[in-house]
Parts: sequence; structure tokens; C-alpha cells
Amino acid sequence: MIVGNRKSFEEIVGMLEGYRRVLVLGCRECVTVCAVGGEREVGVLASELRLYYGREGREVEVGEAVLERQCDYEYIDSIRSLVGDYEVVLSMACGAGVQYVAERYRERVVLPAVDTTFLGVTVEQGVWSERCQGCGECVLHLTAGICPVARCAKSLLNGPCGGSSGGRCEVDREVDCAWQLIVDRLKALGQLDRYREIIPVKDWSRARDGGPRRRVREDMRL
Repeated sequence: MIVGNRKSFEEIVGMLEGYRRVLVLGCRECVTVCAVGGEREVGVLASELRLYYGREGREVEVGEAVLERQCDYEYIDSIRSLVGDYEVVLSMACGAGVQYVAERYRERVVLPAVDTTFLGVTVEQGVWSERCQGCGECVLHLTAGICPVARCAKSLLNGPCGGSSGGRCEVDREVDCAWQLIVDRLKALGQLDRYREIIPVKDWSRARDGGPRRRVREDMRL
């Protein structure tokens, strides 16, 4: 799941300065799960904006819409006539959604209302934690299903670093040392001998370092 945080109201208002017709556009996928950009959040932000502009004595029209996904043209195209009524689209999707809407509606300004943070999991109600950086070459089969790239503060492929203590990371004492978790899980699986195996250098060209990535499934193309 992609996790994000809504930008501050002050930042959002600053981005919208000078516009008089604003469409707040939500997404029913990841940002709905982490309570950032779904139908409820769209309604809240739209109401905040209307109240703000009303107090300021400014005539600004604020519309609302929520798509199933903002990363798929099939859904983005469904609001073409609606988008035409507004000067700016304020997207509450992740960064990918914001960019895809902007690509489709090149004649409209598209702004982000959300700061995209990480790929994570739901730890408990209202708490999400990073688990994956999308590095392009998964090593979970070598690390007992625990990702050292995302969960180790130093992304060490062979650890621990020596700075952790009591099973906690030296960078943040509230965070478990990823390599302590790996060792503990290997013990539980009866595979501690695997800890002695040196994990080779990753092919980082598969990660973002190699430029924007693209995946093609020829069997699925039309």
C-alpha cells in the first residue's frame, strides 16, 4: 500500500492562490486506506476551503470528485467534462496519480494535496509502517522475509552495523533493528546458518537509480 500524508492547509491554500475554480479530486485506492485522500477526506478538504474562502470574502468555486484510481486512464477519462469546468485540479492521490492526471489533462493545472511517503503495511488502526522501497531486486528470500533495504536505517545487505543495542536501531530507539529481526526469525526457522552467507551487491540499476522504470507484459497488451 502506498502511504501518504496530506499537506498542511496553509501549503494547499498557497498553491491555490489566484485560482477561482478548484476541483478536489480523490482516489479510492491506497490513500483511502491510510485515510488521506478518499471520499471522506475530499469532503473535509473541500469544506475547509469553502469556509476559508468565505471568511476571506473571496468567490472561489470548490468542486469534489473521487475516482476509483488516478493511475488508470480508464477512470481519469471519465471526468473529462467535469475537469473542463475548473481551472485547477487539486489531487489527493499519490504522486503517481497526480502525474497521470496532469498527463491526461495538459490544459489544466494539476496540484498535489498529498506528500507521498512509502510502501507500507497497516500495523494497527491509524498506524502504518514502511516495508518496501521498490528496489527492483527483492532479497527477501535471503533475509527471512524481512527487508533490510527498507527497514534498516542504513539499508545494509549484511548486518547489523554495530550501533544497535537491545534490538533497537541507533538512529531511532523506537525502531526495531532490522538485522536483529532477521537473526531472530532465522533462529525461529532453524536456519541461523544462513546468516553466515554474504549477500552479494545488488543490481541497483533495477532501482530508481537507473531512471524511471517501466514494466511491459506483452501477453496483456491490446
